[in-house]
Amino acid sequence: MEALTRISIRDVAIHAGVSVGTVSNVLNRPNLVAEATRERVQASIGELGFVRNETARQLRQGRGHVLGVVLPSMTNPHFTEVGRAAEAAMNADGFDALWCTSDGSREKEQRCLDFLEEQNVSGVLISPLDLGEERVAELHGRGLAVVLLDRIGVRACSVAADHRAGGALAARHLLTRRHRRLAIVTGPLSARPVRERHHGAARAALDAGLSRHDVTTFEQAEMTAAAGQAAAVRLLGLDPLPTGVFCGNDLLAIGLVNELVRAGVKVPTEISVVGYDDIDLAATAVVPLTTVRQPRVDLGRTATELALAETGDPEHHDHRQVVLSPELVVRESA
Repeated sequence: MEALTRISIRDVAIHAGVSVGTVSNVLNRPNLVAEATRERVQASIGELGFVRNETARQLRQGRGHVLGVVLPSMTNPHFTEVGRAAEAAMNADGFDALWCTSDGSREKEQRCLDFLEEQNVSGVLISPLDLGEERVAELHGRGLAVVLLDRIGVRACSVAADHRAGGALAARHLLTRRHRRLAIVTGPLSARPVRERHHGAARAALDAGLSRHDVTTFEQAEMTAAAGQAAAVRLLGLDPLPTGVFCGNDLLAIGLVNELVRAGVKVPTEISVVGYDDIDLAATAVVPLTTVRQPRVDLGRTATELALAETGDPEHHDHRQVVLSPELVVRESA
């Protein structure tokens, strides 16, 4: 009997060839599952000797089949698309999403989490501004699964892109086109993903033989198109001008390119620009944007899978940190 209790809901899902959420539905809401799938899962349960963890189940009694999603912004298409991918994965397993935005406010982020707890969500997917070990442990203690989007470093599941590698991809692309004076336009470096993109680009430039004087950093308070325009005005005041620019996201890059073109600068003939994210607007900009593509669909889907796995079998759940690789997309701007 001791061996049987070690069989997890994840083991059943793998054996039956279905998702963790489907096994959870067979156990708790069998009417939602097609008869053939239900019979296959039940056969796997019997063959493996899976025993339901009644304590964990009771801890979640009363919780709805809803996962909370907390994003920093709904105006940045990157976050919206990650959230949509996460929601699609939830819907496929009979769960719904309840969305909140922190709007860059740590206080609002905490209010979002409090609100989601009050709504009896089963778990939370969050791209956090300020979520420490103590708050995560508190959420876990109250029976919620927690998955960090684009963050690592606390005792919880997480899924993130390798931002240092992404920043390095952008810088190396400019370097291979013989740009020797670079600018990096970034958002607040207090944000870890932003800081890692900057670090990756700056490190690649130094490794290629550029000095610190050859690389100028503009740290903007926001990562918006308007902030990109403001950075372009600052950049045009430099003498000599950088010939290659890496922007920490596509909105910054689009705003910067628009302002350069307005000022009569030819992109990419005089200044080449690389963005980050590959939002839909990047391909249709006035000058189609070379950028580093984040795997947004994989980010959202993987985050949901991790949350459902933890929700389905918290006692046997092992926190996983998944790191995904970005890729360079070359268009006209560089």
